[in-house]
Formats: sequence, C-alpha cells, structure tokens
Amino acid sequence: MAENDQAAAGNENQNQPQFALQRIYLKDLSFESPNSPVVFQDQWKPQVNLDLNTSHTKLGDEGQYEVVLSLTVTAKIDDKTAYLVEIQQAGVFMIKNVEGQQLGHMLGAYCPNILFPYAREAIDGVVNKGSFPSLMLAPVNFDAIYAQALKRKQEEAAGSEEKQTH
Repeated sequence: MAENDQAAAGNENQNQPQFALQRIYLKDLSFESPNSPVVFQDQWKPQVNLDLNTSHTKLGDEGQYEVVLSLTVTAKIDDKTAYLVEIQQAGVFMIKNVEGQQLGHMLGAYCPNILFPYAREAIDGVVNKGSFPSLMLAPVNFDAIYAQALKRKQEEAAGSEEKQTH
C-alpha cells in the first residue's frame, strides 16, 4: 500500500510546474564612444535613452529555453552621442509543466527580470571603462511591459479580424 502511495506521489510531482535557472551568460556586448575625447570637455548632463527587447527560443524537447534580454543605452549631450552600449544578456532556463499564458509570462517577464541585474552591471562596468560616470539603470517593471505587449497583440488581432469581416 505504501509503495502505491509513493508511486502516486511521484507521478504527481512529475506534473508539478518546474523552474530552474541553468546558466546566465553574456551573449553580445558593444560599446562605442564616437565623439571622444571631445565629449569629455562638455558639461556632463546627458540625455540617456534605454531601449529594451526580449526574445526566447525553445532548446530541444526537455523544457529548456534560451531567453535573451537586449538593451541599447544611448547617452547624448545636446546632439552629440557620448556613448552607445548594446548588450544581449542571456540565460538558459528549464521550465516544465507550464503552458499557455503562464509560460508566456515566465518567458516574457519573469526570466528577463532575473537577467536584468546582470545586464545592468555589465553596462555600468563598460561605461566606467569608457571613462564616463557610473550609470545605474533604474529597475524595469517587466510585468507591466509584458502586459502592455499582450494587450497590443490582442488589439492587433481584434483589428485584423474586423478587417477580414468587412
């Protein structure tokens, strides 16, 4: 009887959602300072722009996904680019027994949230090596970004359905 209970418990655990971070790595990093050394003579009051994007790829059939957080940071003084940093911070995550919208949320918000501090640290380090003041990016609300993207997709789908019915 106890063996049957253990086997049933084992089968239940196999169907439980599973999540594991397997690896975090820097996939690509680029730093440009096209107007140095002239830009060092200007008063340092830059306008900093941050663009970010996420993508994911399924790796095989074992529930592994590569999630890539791509950030582009541009600092300008007036109309001169002080520096431009592009980074792709990536991670391999094992996600099993999670489907649909919950899987989309994990890949589009939860995993990028784990990767962001690593990307932020790499950006700060390369900016310092370029002889610029530290740049500590503010935290990003990936849940809100994911919700906006999901809403936009739903609106686009509804818009294309309306066009097809007319």
